[in-house]
Amino acid sequence: MATVPKLAFEYIVKEPDYCSGKAAIGTTRVRVNNVVFLHKEGKTIDEIRVEYPSLTHAQIYAALAYYHDHKDEIEAELAEDEGWDEEHERHRADYFARHPAK
Repeated sequence: MATVPKLAFEYIVKEPDYCSGKAAIGTTRVRVNNVVFLHKEGKTIDEIRVEYPSLTHAQIYAALAYYHDHKDEIEAELAEDEGWDEEHERHRADYFARHPAK
């Protein structure tokens, strides 16, 4: 029985001590989920490069390929980030409600 070769993502790094263990693009510290978020917002590859000019087209495509092979992982990260944003906004609103501008 033949074994299926393990797929490797040349530009993607996923290590416990790097970017909190989340998949990232090489040594850029740009997480895959950041690229996916922009892509899901309708940004083109060139528009993503405007946001992250240090990334190459190949790195962005690699991030999207990684996402398609690891959707559950990246979707969970996006949901976690969204939850953090909502919590941050709630705390911010509470603070300003207690400390009105003078």
